Amino acid sequence: MPELPALLLSIYFRFLLVTVVTMPPSSLSQTPVLSSVRMAAILDDSSVCGRGERLALALARENINSVMEGPARARVEVDIFELQKDSQYETTDTMCQILPKGVVSVIGPASSPASGSIVSHICGEKEIPHVKIGPEETPRLPYLRFASVTLYPSNEDLSLAIGAILRSFSYPSASLVCAKAECLLRLEELIRRFLISRETLSIRMLDDNLDPTPLLKEIRDDKIATIIIDANASISYLILKKASELGMTSAFYKYILTTMDFPLLWLDDIVDEQSNIVGFSMFNTTHPFYLEFIRSLNLSWREGCDINPYPGPALSSALLFDAVHVVVEYDGLTGRVEFNSKGQRTNYTLHILEKHRGGHKEIGIWYSNNTLLMNSTSLDINVSETLANKSLIITTILENPYVMRKVNYQEFEGNEQYEGFCVDMLRELADILKFTFRIKLVDDGLYGAPEPNGSWTGMVEELINRKADLAVAAFTITSEREKVIDFSKPFMTLGISILYRVHIGRKPGYFSFLDPFSPAVWLFMLLAYLAVSCVLFLSARLSPYEWYNPHPCLRERRDLLENQYTLGNSLWFPIGGFMQQGSEIMPRALSTRCVSGVWWAFTLIIISSYTANLAAFLTVQRMEVPIESPDDLADQTNIQYGTIHGGSTMTFFMNSRYQTYQRMWNYMYSKQPSVFVKSTEEGIARVLNSKYAFLLESTMNEYHRSLNCNLTQIGGLLDTKGYGIGMPLGSPFRDEISLAVLQLQENNRLEILKRRWWEGGQCPKEEDHRLGMENIGGIFVVLICGLIIAVFVAVMEFVWSTRRSAETDEVSVCQEMLTEFRNAVSCKKSSRLRRRRPLSSSLALRHPTRITLGAPRPLRLVREMRLSNGKLYSGTGPLTGNSGSGGGPSDMGPGPQRLLEDPLGANSTPSVALGPPAVTVPLPRGCTHVRICQECRRIQSLRTTSCTRIPPSSAPLPRLAPPPPHSSSNTDSEGGGGLSPCRIGHSPPAKGCTLPPPQSSNNTDLMGEQK
Repeated sequence: MPELPALLLSIYFRFLLVTVVTMPPSSLSQTPVLSSVRMAAILDDSSVCGRGERLALALARENINSVMEGPARARVEVDIFELQKDSQYETTDTMCQILPKGVVSVIGPASSPASGSIVSHICGEKEIPHVKIGPEETPRLPYLRFASVTLYPSNEDLSLAIGAILRSFSYPSASLVCAKAECLLRLEELIRRFLISRETLSIRMLDDNLDPTPLLKEIRDDKIATIIIDANASISYLILKKASELGMTSAFYKYILTTMDFPLLWLDDIVDEQSNIVGFSMFNTTHPFYLEFIRSLNLSWREGCDINPYPGPALSSALLFDAVHVVVEYDGLTGRVEFNSKGQRTNYTLHILEKHRGGHKEIGIWYSNNTLLMNSTSLDINVSETLANKSLIITTILENPYVMRKVNYQEFEGNEQYEGFCVDMLRELADILKFTFRIKLVDDGLYGAPEPNGSWTGMVEELINRKADLAVAAFTITSEREKVIDFSKPFMTLGISILYRVHIGRKPGYFSFLDPFSPAVWLFMLLAYLAVSCVLFLSARLSPYEWYNPHPCLRERRDLLENQYTLGNSLWFPIGGFMQQGSEIMPRALSTRCVSGVWWAFTLIIISSYTANLAAFLTVQRMEVPIESPDDLADQTNIQYGTIHGGSTMTFFMNSRYQTYQRMWNYMYSKQPSVFVKSTEEGIARVLNSKYAFLLESTMNEYHRSLNCNLTQIGGLLDTKGYGIGMPLGSPFRDEISLAVLQLQENNRLEILKRRWWEGGQCPKEEDHRLGMENIGGIFVVLICGLIIAVFVAVMEFVWSTRRSAETDEVSVCQEMLTEFRNAVSCKKSSRLRRRRPLSSSLALRHPTRITLGAPRPLRLVREMRLSNGKLYSGTGPLTGNSGSGGGPSDMGPGPQRLLEDPLGANSTPSVALGPPAVTVPLPRGCTHVRICQECRRIQSLRTTSCTRIPPSSAPLPRLAPPPPHSSSNTDSEGGGGLSPCRIGHSPPAKGCTLPPPQSSNNTDLMGEQK
């Protein structure tokens, strides 16, 4: 029964409008009078500058009423109801306002599918015709009492039209961008046809934020050139705007829009001469009222809106105009208006338009019987046969010397930031072909290689995705790349080569003087030193020939033996021999001489080896090239080797069938960590800093070898290939660019450019082998550390010595340190008096107690005194004690020898003499001098130097008789020869110990008379 409502509706419209509208004026005069025909129109666009729907209704009403002449003619009235929002309650309330008015039909709404379904349902229940002017709702509800017709093309017809365009242009794959989920139902027929043909149709849905950027990037990554946009006019404009920002509006992208308001889109800020944007239009531009309709809408737009220019009529306005005039068959502003048994429009046409700057043009017509008539067999790519006045996007990669940034590139903008061989060549091509260009660096920094999933990377990907027009770089032409992109004629011929370093050397360190020996050798040398010291110490202790008497002239020390190899000397002797400085210690025994000889031989070999190896390490850069060909490289694993990841060299080894190259590829592919590098600079850095051989093009090898003399080429070329300019597959620029490249080669311009950039960086002159601080700076560190330790030890010795001196002299430590420091830092004095300790009560030397010479103590005078065993005696008789039984004249003459008081003792008590009281004389003011033997540390002489002469009244000192012969050995002599060593203590003095004679007559000699 689905045909019944449509049939009834057709009969109703024929009865209602055919008799009113289509009858000639002569017949209308005989027609019964009808007061009015009332219609209701539901509008869902309340904006002032809307789609012109109100004006379209008014124009349609006036057009119909103008046909009817005379007062008895019926008039058409259209009541307008506004739908504020697309909701069930709002729509139902609006219909409740419409039904009591007795309308003969309801028109609209235009863009609210849900509300349109509710209106259709209510009109079907009330048997009121409903004319739909919006897209067909999805899904179509099978109402039993459905009384509606649709002026908008059906969903099935729209799918057929899009499919016909795709088949006509031979596009095997496409991408569908949906603004709403209903598009899957609207374009169900299109999706079904793709499934049947097994072609690719990717479907993507906009998110709630209506941001098309992620979808467009996915489409670009999938390398899909045909994009179908199912959205209204505003959202379609948003998607195209974002596509333009992403560089997806070039000549290689095709857009098909499903909106019927395609003529309204103002895309002058998006499209250019290469853009391909296609859409549909239902306007019948040959209708007699079309121009008047456009003029009226344009005038109303200018009067009520501030927005200029007028974008053109909306499809809903034209459909409302036709809806007022609707009959079973009618030629309206949207073409032939006919309906099938389902209430769907039939026998109409869709005009296929293509956008360009300033408007659009018709490129074909689609008929509702699924027939497509195109003006051409393919879309107009809008690319002329010449590149003149074209602006091209150039993708490239930074690679010395092809494309480089200038040193001060921040001061420039655009193409002026770059320089190099390819940049100069590109400028030469632009001058020949008269085009402009913009350089853009590739996003991932790769040349381009296939991925396992079939996609590509680098510049190849950008050419496939039409993100760039040309790829100008060190771009190798390969058969695999030729399958997806096009190349020009090669502008440079080259091959794969091996780059390796000339020498193996590392950056010297401050302690590189330790490099001639390994740490193990240094450790064993330390252990050898300790072992020799211990053996030397034990040998010297065990050998009797190392024990000797240091004072053989002293009878009392004849049995004293010493050993010069103490523990400290045993440690110092090997150091002196190792440093080749010697020492004052000389071995006496055969065993110690054997140890010394072996140690000296050991140090001779060690020092010689160290010196020779140190010269090699610090001054000679030794050549070490263990490989000479690819076969040598493949047969070893000590030296790693690799290529640029994603480059043509890697592809060459991956696809090679040569056994050696296959083994090299298996090594590079399985090696962990990876031996592939991201750039040439990274590969050269690995060559210089490790055992790594870099496989790269010979031109790059030649350039970098001219900059660094530490690099060399191993062997010859592994293959032969060329660099070319890449472009998208099927690009019309290929022939022009190839001819221009050949012209540059014939004019020798490419060779001149190569010499400019390759010979610009000369290998630096070979440096001499002078050593710098980076070579031997460590020995200065050792020297400074030794000096610091020496100064620290000297300070500690100074503090320790002055502290002991301060305790002896009974002064403060600070005062003693200040005095000693002044003496130490005096630059004019090279010598000073050695401070001695006075004789103690035990006849040991110590520092004398500070006494005042101005207060002399009385000294008992005797006729003769002599110095024996470090003591003063009087008399010549036998030795007796200090005191006798009585005094008398015998004290002044011959008699027993008596021990006199110590003239240096400050607290000495005068000896008690026998006999009459001794005559005492005051000690003359002056200095008392004691001469000490330097070897035995015994007193040799004693004298007092007086500042004034002794008064004449003073009696001369009595002189004793010479000592008896038996004591001559104990008598101190002042004559001849040097002083013999004397001994301290009660033992007899050493043989030959003498006393010096008096110095002058001004001295008071305590052992004789006043001179």
